[in-house]
Formats: sequence, structure tokens, C-alpha cells
Amino acid sequence: MLRSLVAPRISTARSSAALHFVRAYSSAKEYDTVVIGGGPGGYVAAIKAAQLGQKTACIEKRDTLGGTCLNVGCIPSKAMLNNSHLYHEAKHSFAKRGIDVGDVKLNLQQLLADKDKAVTGLTRGIEMLFKKNKVDWIKGAGTLKSATEISVALNAGGSESVSAKNIIIATGSEPSPFPGFEIDEKQIITSTGALALEKVPEKMIVIGGGVIGLELGSVWSRLGSDVTVVEYLPAIGAGMDAELAKTFQRSLSKQGIKFKTNTKVVGSEKKDGKVLVSVEGAKNGKQEKLEADVVLLSVGRRPYTEGLGLENVGIKVDSKGRIEMASEFRTSAPNIRVIGDATVGPMLAHKAEEEGIAAVEYITNGHGHVNYDVIPSVIYTHPEVAWVGKNEQQLKEEGVKYKVGSFPFAANSRAKTIDDAEGLVKIITDAETDRILGAHIIGPNAGEMIAEACLAMEYGGSAEDVARTCHAHPTMSEAFKEACMSAYSKPIHF
Repeated sequence: MLRSLVAPRISTARSSAALHFVRAYSSAKEYDTVVIGGGPGGYVAAIKAAQLGQKTACIEKRDTLGGTCLNVGCIPSKAMLNNSHLYHEAKHSFAKRGIDVGDVKLNLQQLLADKDKAVTGLTRGIEMLFKKNKVDWIKGAGTLKSATEISVALNAGGSESVSAKNIIIATGSEPSPFPGFEIDEKQIITSTGALALEKVPEKMIVIGGGVIGLELGSVWSRLGSDVTVVEYLPAIGAGMDAELAKTFQRSLSKQGIKFKTNTKVVGSEKKDGKVLVSVEGAKNGKQEKLEADVVLLSVGRRPYTEGLGLENVGIKVDSKGRIEMASEFRTSAPNIRVIGDATVGPMLAHKAEEEGIAAVEYITNGHGHVNYDVIPSVIYTHPEVAWVGKNEQQLKEEGVKYKVGSFPFAANSRAKTIDDAEGLVKIITDAETDRILGAHIIGPNAGEMIAEACLAMEYGGSAEDVARTCHAHPTMSEAFKEACMSAYSKPIHF
């Protein structure tokens, strides 16, 4: 019995090998959860994991956190949308409001610098949140070596091995390429190049009439560019309610943006400092060449998984390159989860954030929540457009009986007071229960107002519930209340 408690003697060679193995294994930093990607989904997941007591690291190869959204997407574009709108208002609206400012001039370099200031402040803010919550930021590109090990090619040089009980992939997306166009970010640009043009192009062609194209097209139109949007579909704003899409296109047309819908782009060539874009009618095949100084490609985005090493752990992707996901955000490797643009669903920062929190909660306590029926979409043009839930076309296809209530901002006192009364609020409800099935808004502050619809829908609220809730006067939100009144009864002010 005593003999069994004594460690057996081993050879020096074997002992040396064993010690070498221990040292090799311990060289890998060990974590409870490692997030690959520091965008909105990734950094939120990392912070939440740390808050729930997990030892957490986030691997991000950019020099700044925040991913596409904060660095070259949502945030810089909103800064430029805001400032270009102010410039446009100063040139075209201030005088009628009794504000004389003289000759208004554009300082593009300062406008871009102000955009960069906003980006820098917010990305540094995330870095501070990492420090506050004790999240390790590993600066480099991560590659999966096994279901628990990640090799990181460090930005500073060399590599580092990281082991984790749980891994969350949050690598985001990148602009989709377009056949016949070679991106140089000078003349043929993506959204990234559109945020850094050194001068206002005389003519700009935007290929794709979705969110990104319409927002950035609006920016450069306000700053003086002659903008033409080419869209393959019959209407702009993919996914938008048909009534709002028509209203939206009319509004942007009045601002000077031209549209070619039902139009297929077939190729391009550069000639004499210009870009010639070949198009043809999607229905009639009529061919035409459009000339521009700059062409913005905004035909969507695709998952970014380059160098991730999915094949090393047997993780599968679908035909669109999206990582296949089972319940609880699990991939085919059970302890590896995926969120955000890298997998299925709308490519929206707020959707990724919700998934990041839910994925971490599944890891921690086995339960997480994301209601995919209540994911809002917003286009930050002027007027703004926002929607959540079902539109009429979808409900008709599903055979759902519904009612519609709407209210124009032209009858809203706040909107009239500030002379910004274009648009309407449209509420769609279940014909039998009055439960709100969808909300669609075009007009001032639509992006903020849609949150009320989301809250009501999350809790299964009815149009009458909202209509019987007191709204401050005078506010834009009263239009939302009156649209709900219209859905179940009658509005007061229209």
C-alpha cells in the first residue's frame, strides 16, 4: 500500500520530454471565452462575457476596435450625413428661416476631419471599456487550430497561441465585389472610399439602391455631386414597404438624385479620366453608357472569414459564405459559436450586438434571447426611413388578415413648427387582435421613433395600447400615437 504512494522512477530522457511538453502547453494563454473580431458583435460579446465573470480575450487585427461599423461604416457615414445636411440647409433653407449667413462654402477637409474625430473618440472609448471590464485585447489575426486553440499572427510581429473553453466568431463582413469593376477606392470605390474622397466628384454613379448606396449618395449629392442611382430591382430600399419606397424615391428625386430602376449593370471601362458604366434595361434589354467621375459599388456585403481556419475544425459555410449555425449560435464545433454578419440574418450592427449578448448568456447560464421579428432597419437620409416587423406585401403572401393606420407628419404640430413635415407613420396590426405586426416610418427622427414600435412589439402590444399612452406635446412621436389611433379607430388631427 505504501509502495503505491511513491512516484515511479522515470528515465532522464522521458522526464525531459515531459517537462518540455508542459512548458509548451503552458505557453498558450488560457481563457474561458475568446472572441475573434472586435466589431459591434464581438466587442459587446467580450464585454458581456467579462461582466458575467469569464476570463475573456478579444482578437482584433485592426489598430482600433469597433470593426467596420465604427471605423469605416455606420459611425463615419452618420457624421458625414449630419454635416452634409447642415451644409445643405445652410445653403438652401437658412434664409427662409430668417438666418442670413452670407456665402456658404464647403471645407471638405474639415468635414472629413470632423468625421475622423468622431471615429477616434468612439473607438478609444471601446478600448477604455475593455480595460474597465478586464478584457484582454490581442492585436492580431486569429486562425483556428482546433476547437480550443487559436493561433494569432500578432500585428507587432511573431505569433501567439491562445486556448479557450469557448470561442465566438464575430469576424463581420466586407463589401461584395462586382464583376467588371476593379476597385481602386479612388474612382471605383466601396463605402470605405466614399468616406474619404479628396474632392467632390462632378458626377457620381451609385450601383445599388439599398441603405449604403442611398446614404452615401445623399452625402455627395448634398455636397454638390450629380448623383445617379442604378438599381436592378423595380424599387429602391430593398425590404422597405412598397408605399414608403415610392414616397422615399420621390423625396430623393426632388433633392436632385436621379434613379434608373429595373436596370442591369453589365460592365465598366476607364477612359480619359472618367468611368463609363454599361447598363441595360432589366426587362427590355435597352443598352446605355453612363459617364461618371466616381462609381460607388454598394451591391451588398459578404461574410469575412479569410484566414480564419474554419477547415481546421470542420466548420461549414453555406453557398453565400455564411457560417452555418445551429441553435444557441453553435457551429458544427459545439464550443465554437458565431454571431453577426459572419452568419445568417440581416447584416446590422444592432443585430450583432444582441446576438453577442445572447451567445455569452447561453455559455454562462444556458439561456439567451434575440427576437428576430423585432430587428429594426433605418436609412439615415433626409427624410429618414425606419421600419420593423412585417410589411403589407409579406402579410398578403402569408395570408394574414391585417389593418393599416397611417398619419402624415404634415398634420403633426412639431413637424410643422420646424418646417420638416414630409412623410408619414404607417402601423400594421392584426385584424382580430389589434397586435402591432409592423411599423413603417418616413420622416424626421424616424430612426429614433422606431424604438417605440420595437418596445411595443417586443411585449406584444396593440395599437390601442400605444394610442392610450400619453405622448408629450408637441413631439414627433405624437404622429406615431395618431397612426396607432388610426389603426384601431380614428385619429384626432387628420
